[in-house]
Amino acid sequence: MRSILASAAALLFLGSAAAEPANPTQLAETGAYLLGNAHRCGVADERVEHAETAIRDLIVVAARDSAEEAAAESRFVEIFSLLAAPSQDREGFPSCKVVIARFERLEGQRQQAGLTN
Repeated sequence: MRSILASAAALLFLGSAAAEPANPTQLAETGAYLLGNAHRCGVADERVEHAETAIRDLIVVAARDSAEEAAAESRFVEIFSLLAAPSQDREGFPSCKVVIARFERLEGQRQQAGLTN
């Protein structure tokens, strides 16, 4: 089961067909970056929260133990909190057009995999 979810995570976040064991911290960082920017760009809270639940579930499955899970969770919160606040002055951050397209791609992949309600 872990290898299946690791493969799904690789496809969802990296767009790669080469599946390697999922790194929970990398999942947390990648997920928080995308979701924090999606929130910053005005994606509806419900959509962001739904994706957040899925990412956190992947982190739980990918973690080898509770310490690794806690470290990844902490990293997720740290990055999401930094990015989620709306701001007029965000040089160096991806454009909302790019962020929303990537977020919608994630949602579409989750729907195709049957991971949504």
